[in-house]
Amino acid sequence: MRRLQGRALVAGLVAALLTLVGCSAPASEPATVTVTGEPGKAPTITYLTPLQVDRTRTEQIWPGTGAELVEGAPVLIDFWLEDATDATLVKESYSTNPTAMLLTEEDLGTDLYETLRGQQVGARMLQVSPGSGAGATDYPTVTVVDVLPTRADGEAKAPRPDLPAVTLDASGAPTITPTGTEPPTTLVAQPLIRGSGEQVAASDIVTVHYTGFAWTTGEAFDSTWTHGLPVSFSLQDVQAWAEGLVDQPVGSQVMLVVPPTYALGVTESEELAGQTVVFVVDILATGHPEQQAAG
Repeated sequence: MRRLQGRALVAGLVAALLTLVGCSAPASEPATVTVTGEPGKAPTITYLTPLQVDRTRTEQIWPGTGAELVEGAPVLIDFWLEDATDATLVKESYSTNPTAMLLTEEDLGTDLYETLRGQQVGARMLQVSPGSGAGATDYPTVTVVDVLPTRADGEAKAPRPDLPAVTLDASGAPTITPTGTEPPTTLVAQPLIRGSGEQVAASDIVTVHYTGFAWTTGEAFDSTWTHGLPVSFSLQDVQAWAEGLVDQPVGSQVMLVVPPTYALGVTESEELAGQTVVFVVDILATGHPEQQAAG
């Protein structure tokens, strides 16, 4: 499966924030920065330019209500980063796909790590940082960061009794128990958790955690939980997923039972050739390329 993890986006964000370290004494009255907008949408940021910033400061725009972020564990964020000298946009992820990183100072950089450390899923944070005097980042920045879930969250749905039972560990990673019966001969999409977010379209770029299993043995052959971070990719690359995940809302967990008539789009071993496979997919975000292009 082609993985578009947005590493260029990650590198740009980290490079911009990592070098923005304030050294001067704090001003007596910091400049006012106002953030408005709805959860899940790009923010509107208002301030007078050029913004005078002599130290890094953070502010919680609203708290999260989900799980607290765990040191060293994956964190999924949307962000909006502006050059505060003239309020021009430098980078953002709302029109593309979220950025997945590890909650470590090494991966995030000092400033972003301190901004996110101790926060909960659902939080919106503001970070204002001075320029470093180092070339391309020689300007103050205003950044808004939204903390997104890294696992499905919603209403549990009773699975069909003829499908494998799914068990989740503490992190949310799934395992399955084989049924010992013959598999379905057609594609099955069984919701296990129904989220309340935006519905997925067949042409979307989705951000997911998933594990693929062999129907017969229940053995995992591919898993983002093992790799460590969620991934983003176009559903058009995988026909079974495009058919099975269409209209499912973000936040859902879906079991896909895929017969061998579908190309998996993953690295297939000889043992999997001609076999039915099972995917357990947590849908974390979805983006619409057609709307992005029109915008």
